[in-house]
Amino acid sequence: MAGVRQSAVTTLPTIIRSLRKEPLKPQNHSLPSLRRAFSLYDQINLIDQVPDDTLRFQGYTETGFTVNGVEYEGSLLCVGNLLLSLKANKFSDINAKSLSLFQIIRPIPEILIVGCGRYIQPVHPELRQFVRSTGMKLEAVDSRNAASTYNILNEEGRIVAAALLPYGVSS
Repeated sequence: MAGVRQSAVTTLPTIIRSLRKEPLKPQNHSLPSLRRAFSLYDQINLIDQVPDDTLRFQGYTETGFTVNGVEYEGSLLCVGNLLLSLKANKFSDINAKSLSLFQIIRPIPEILIVGCGRYIQPVHPELRQFVRSTGMKLEAVDSRNAASTYNILNEEGRIVAAALLPYGVSS
C-alpha cells in the first residue's frame, strides 16, 4: 500500500505539469441527428429529400457553430436559409434593435427561436412585445436545443428564424 501511495505522489506532479503545458482544445459537439422520423415499422424516412442549400446546424462549440460543414465563430442570426452574423455577446444584446431586420423582411417567419447560450434566460418584456408586433411567435431555449429545433422546422420547409448565442455564453 505504501508503494502505491509513493508512486501516486511522484506521478501526480508530472501529470499536472504536462496538463498545464497543453492548451485547452475547444470541443466540437455534434447535434443529434434530427432528419430521421420513422413509421411504426422503422422503414420510412419522412424527411429524406432535403435540398443541399438548406441550412443545417451540425455542431456547436463554446464559441460558435458548425453550419453545413463551415465553422462560424460568435452569434448567428438565421432566417430561412439566410445566415448572418449577429452582434450579440450576451443575452441582453438580443433586443429590438439587433433584430430590426424583422421589420422589413418578407415573408415574416412564423417563429423566432432564441438560443440563450448554455442556460435558458427570461425574455425581457420589451423583446417579447417587439417579436409579437412583427407577427412571429417567440421561443427561448438553450443554444444547443435552439439549433436542433431550427434544423427540424427548416427541413420541414417552414419559415423559421433563429438568433443564437454561442453555447459558452452563460449570462
